[in-house]
Amino acid sequence: MPVYTVHQPPLRRDSGEADPTRFELVRDGFSFWAFLLAPVWMMLRRLWLVLLGYLIVVAVLQLALSAMGASHTTMTLVGLLLSILVGLEAATLRRWTLARRGWKNLGVVVADDVDSAERRFFDAWAAGSRLSPVPQAAPASVALVTSAAPGDVIGLFPQAGTRP
Repeated sequence: MPVYTVHQPPLRRDSGEADPTRFELVRDGFSFWAFLLAPVWMMLRRLWLVLLGYLIVVAVLQLALSAMGASHTTMTLVGLLLSILVGLEAATLRRWTLARRGWKNLGVVVADDVDSAERRFFDAWAAGSRLSPVPQAAPASVALVTSAAPGDVIGLFPQAGTRP
C-alpha cells in the first residue's frame, strides 16, 4: 500500500492559518517518470537546485569516464544506473526541496491512492489529531505456543553452548 507524506507550505503574511488547498502529498516509492525523463521531471516539479546538481553529476561522470577511456557501453550503463537512482530517490528529492523552501512535514498517511490519502489525512487533521494519521492496526490476540524445553535453543544451533 502506498505511503504519502503531507507537507504544509509556509504561512503567508496576510493569513495566520494554514491553507489546506496548498498542502502537498508526496508519494513514497519509485517514480517511473523521474527514472525515464529525469531533467524534464525535475523542471516540471520545479526542483531547480536538484536539476543543477544532476546536470553537474552527469557532466562530471561523462568527463571522468571519457578521460579513463571507458567504452560507450560502460557510459550507457552508468547513465542507466544514475537514472535508476533518481527514480528511487525522487520522493526524497521532492521532500528535501520542500523542506528547504520552508514547508513543514505534517505527517505520514497510508492509503490506496492520493484521494484516499487526502481524505484520511484531512479527517484526522480536522479532528485535531496531533499524531501522524497512519492507520493503527488493532492488536491481534496472539497465543504463544512453546514446544521446546527451557534449555533448548530454537534456530540454527542444535545445542545451547556447543560450538561446531
